[in-house]
Parts: sequence; structure tokens; C-alpha cells
Amino acid sequence: MPPDDGVVRVLRDDLTLDPENDPGLSDAEVLHLYRHMVMTRLLDERLVALQRQGRIGFHVGSLGEEAAILGAAFAMRKNDFIFPCYREFGAALMRGFELGVFVHNMFGTAKDTVRGRQMPDHYTCRRVGWGSISSPVGTQITQAVGFAWGAKIRRQDVATLVYFGDGATSSSDFHSGMNFAGVFRVPTIFFCRNNGWAISVPVTRQTASRTFAEKGAAYGIPGVRVDGNDLFAVVATVRKALDRGVRGYGPTLIEAITYRMGGHSTSDDPNRYRGSEVLESWASRDPIGRVRAYLEKRELWDGAAEERLIAEVDNEFREAVAVAERTPPPPLESMFEDVYERPPWHLLEQRAQLLAGPRAPSPHS
Repeated sequence: MPPDDGVVRVLRDDLTLDPENDPGLSDAEVLHLYRHMVMTRLLDERLVALQRQGRIGFHVGSLGEEAAILGAAFAMRKNDFIFPCYREFGAALMRGFELGVFVHNMFGTAKDTVRGRQMPDHYTCRRVGWGSISSPVGTQITQAVGFAWGAKIRRQDVATLVYFGDGATSSSDFHSGMNFAGVFRVPTIFFCRNNGWAISVPVTRQTASRTFAEKGAAYGIPGVRVDGNDLFAVVATVRKALDRGVRGYGPTLIEAITYRMGGHSTSDDPNRYRGSEVLESWASRDPIGRVRAYLEKRELWDGAAEERLIAEVDNEFREAVAVAERTPPPPLESMFEDVYERPPWHLLEQRAQLLAGPRAPSPHS
């Protein structure tokens, strides 16, 4: 990417920060973010291994996108709400979602927040301002706008951040959400992770526009492009968008330029539709490596600290997996709950028939 392309950048090649857009993060804040970025990647690797072993059914990773995901969430306030896609578990953990509860979701146990009703990586945590994840592409966009609009009506100081990929810009929800937010000046930050691929569909087949950010103009919404592999630039850009929203000036569309270094999910083989040579140039801009180099230059991090962090994450993860694998699945009758305050007669009848019927053998026995 050339330096004059309008993309916001902060971390320079010499590991200094551009003072024009420097978000002013303290050393402690950068260390906090770096630890969570590393934790996210380590968990990605271990969850893929569990899926390959047949112990969990699915995982959506964030390899190469950690700066975009965690930097955006970090820039939001505790009282704001985030509406995720399905790739942002690292940001949820950073906001306070417990690792153990997340692992329960991966195994679909009785302690899963969605009670085993969704596939892995589809969880919710209202306590940390995290909306429920759903698989249909783009649906979280209108949900984020509606939530922020409701808060605005109630005069609550709440903004929303919604994550989505470049593929979701082709959905009707993108148009509906952007149009409504623009008209009513809703404090929503539309955070598009332009990671190059919508599963196997490249960006060139997704839009004829030069950028995704420029799409905001059609809705009266400013669009900003940011280096999604530059943690400092992401934090600075989202903070500016948040400030704009809470002051009543409405939404902002952010296009974070990054790259999906792995497959779309554990069900995907990216080697079938893209060559490996493109990964080399993006690997040199690995967001985690860039932050580590910055910290090492400032003598805030070293190999020993890295080893301690890896051991810490491994121990916590192994313990969480051990607990989840000992935890039974949700009771069958729970599938009839959480929909009606008072279940109608026909559901009560079906529940009784279910509980009285035969049982299939457990796949884990």
C-alpha cells in the first residue's frame, strides 16, 4: 500500500509513532493489548487442533486480523455495545468474557451461554456489552443500528460498534443499516474488515467501487480507510469515530485493510482458491509481530516474557477444556425454554413426549 493512498497509519517502519494520529496509548495499555493479541492467536491454534481431533465441531479463526479486531473493541467504552460477526472472540475475552465460558460454548455444554443451541463460536455476553452472534451474513448490522437508535431515543449515552467482513457489504442489511443510521444520525460505527476474501469470493468480485469506505458517501456517512494491521491506527480511528457519534454527528464507516491469513473456518481449505505466495507479503506485516517489535525496542518485552505468557495461556486453556469435557450437555427439555414466558399447550405436550421417548446413544460414549 503506497503512503499517499489515504489510509490512516501510525506505526512507522522505524517503530516510531506518527504524532498526527497517535492515540496516546500508555505502555501498560499497549502491553495489555499485545497480551490479548497473542492470547487470541494461541487460542486459535489450539481450537483448530481440537477441531481436527474431533473434540469440537467448528472454529472461525482470526489469524492476521488481531489488530483490527482487538484495537476496535479497545477503543470503545465499557457502556457501549458491540455486535460481532463470528471472528471476534479475542475482543470478547478482552472485554471480560470468561475463557472458561467461551470454551463451554465451543463444546456446547450445559454451561454454554446459548445452551448448546448454536454452533461453536456463536455466543453472547450481555454483561460485557456483547451481542449474540448469528451466522446469516450481515444481520448484525441492522441489529447494531437498532440498538443504538433505541438508546438514543431513551437518551442513553451508548454507542455501538458492528464488525462485518467485505462480503457483508453485498447484503441488504448493509444497505438498510447504513441508510437508517445516516438518516437518523445513529451513533454506530460500521467496522468493515476488508480481509481480501468472503470465504472464497475475492474482493474484486464483491464490489466495483474503488474502496469500501467510499460507499458511505451514498448514505451521507463519512468513510475512513485504516491499516487494519496497525494496532495504533485502528485504536485512533475508532476513537475518532466514537467521539463523532457520541457528540451527535452520527455514524462512521471504517474500512480496515487487513488479510485473512488462514481459512474462513475449519471447514474451509483456502489453498483451493488462492495461492500461498500472497501470504508472504502479508506475513511481513503481521500485526502481532509489529507490536512485539515496538515493545522490544522500548525494552518492555522479551523472549522470557513471551514464554511466560504462552505457558499462562496454555495452562488456563487446558484447565478450561478439561472442565468443559467433564460437563454434561444441556438437558433436552431446555430446548423448550427461553422463547415464551408461558409455554403454549402444544409445546408442553411435545416436551412431555420428548422426555418419555427413547434416547439415542451418546456420541461421546
